[in-house]
Amino acid sequence: MKIKIYQVDAFASRVFEGNPAAVCPLDEWLDDEVLQKIAEENNLSETAFFVATAQEVQLRWFTPRDEVDLCGHATLAAAHVLYEHLGYKSPTVKFQTKSGELIVTKNDSGFSMDFPASCPKIIDAPKNLLAGLGNIVPKQVMASFDYVIVLENEEEVKNLVPDLSMWSKLDLRGVVVTAAGNNVDFVSRCFFPKLGVDEDPITGSAHCELSPYWSSQLNLSLLKGRQLSKRSGIVDCELIGERVILTGNAVDYMSGEIHI
Repeated sequence: MKIKIYQVDAFASRVFEGNPAAVCPLDEWLDDEVLQKIAEENNLSETAFFVATAQEVQLRWFTPRDEVDLCGHATLAAAHVLYEHLGYKSPTVKFQTKSGELIVTKNDSGFSMDFPASCPKIIDAPKNLLAGLGNIVPKQVMASFDYVIVLENEEEVKNLVPDLSMWSKLDLRGVVVTAAGNNVDFVSRCFFPKLGVDEDPITGSAHCELSPYWSSQLNLSLLKGRQLSKRSGIVDCELIGERVILTGNAVDYMSGEIHI
């Protein structure tokens, strides 16, 4: 069996920026074990698989260790493949996912993704979460589908060297560290050691948690976030009620075939 595969840099305007994702269009779903092995072999933070029918596009995401419920950059990469390689013509694509229907619109700014917002709540921090920060004292600790840690400033976020052995023991998906930005509204870094992704370059789904928080702090509905990974990248965010519109671009890195 041969399966087409594309590697796309999402939230990027040129290669070697943003977050790389693999995208595999399928005619029909393969066994979950096979999908997981492909994602493990790709060894990227996410591999997206989709099956397009006349009525809908079913989309799933796998890290090297497990399937996840929501992934922003791999959704952007999947939309890019549909439009740039598979002749998709409609101005919007409706993905059916574990997180419900996700609508992606192609426009002059790139791709705008309509995702559910998830407002993090203040919690008593687990011991392992605080231990992973070392000597740094957080301003605030919250939780949504990730733990969200607010630090004093951009420099603390940039210079943080967490103990990932502590964070790999946590119950939620991962840890998002954030602060107000110097030249953007907010900055962040995202760590998912329990999923085999020590630090994710650009995490669209994390901005579904960060946008509601920073919107309330800054009294803004339009926000610009920068993720401070080595690759770095910008995510434009718009909070509309209980939805977040995330906008970014994508570029091809390579394409090929999987032989199984």
